[in-house]
Amino acid sequence: MPGPGPNTIQMVGIAYGILFVIAGAFLWRSGRFSRTVRYALLLVTILLGFAIFSPMLPYMFGELVARADSRVGATLLGATLGMVLFFLLTFLFGRHFCGYLCPVGAVQEVAYVVPVPKVRLPWKILPVIVRAVVFLLIIGAGLVYSISILSYVGIRQFFTLTLSAGFLVFSCLLIISVFFYRPFCRFICPLGAIFHVFAIPSRWKIRRTDACIECGKCENACPTSEAGREDTKGECYLCGRCMDTCPVKGALIYAGKTSKEGTEK
Repeated sequence: MPGPGPNTIQMVGIAYGILFVIAGAFLWRSGRFSRTVRYALLLVTILLGFAIFSPMLPYMFGELVARADSRVGATLLGATLGMVLFFLLTFLFGRHFCGYLCPVGAVQEVAYVVPVPKVRLPWKILPVIVRAVVFLLIIGAGLVYSISILSYVGIRQFFTLTLSAGFLVFSCLLIISVFFYRPFCRFICPLGAIFHVFAIPSRWKIRRTDACIECGKCENACPTSEAGREDTKGECYLCGRCMDTCPVKGALIYAGKTSKEGTEK
């Protein structure tokens, strides 16, 4: 929330995010970002979310837009700096922040692990369109009426364990995420819409090589339908399911732009 001075806890949260985006990219590139490491990082992020409520950039974005016509405190200014840095890191390394370092995304990722039948949409563009419309509504409500729509979603109430209508709203979203992959991230999050744009041209992402046998297992495993050879990876949260299910070593790699032989240029 706005404050009169620097928010040390928030700065620590942003520093944690930046450090682990870079560390995550290194671990992906070296082949050491195992399932165990991934879920350990998710659990740490969730615990930080409950402990210090930072960095909750989606929530901060809504507050920042709602206060665009007035002076904001150092906390929101710090969040703005964090957003810009994470956009840049997404352009370089993909959606590590969304995937593992945002508590809102992390709790949904863990919820999706619950072994129940999953629901997948036949049109992968639908969540992107809905989220774009929600993005415009959030911007409009904030700039015109100084209303933060995201304050009604209950992000803050959930992570501060404040029983309220908002807490129940986010809890319902979390229940939905057991069956449907990341409903908040894919349909509501305004920052998700921006991260999507930066992730499409990202320099490093999961790519196929000539070792691929076109078995289709990665495409069946991907919860956002982004594992196809020609898919942009704009909605790739680096969950690793495609690599976990791939039967051919080296067919999928996290790398910079590759040649036909699958080696870095």
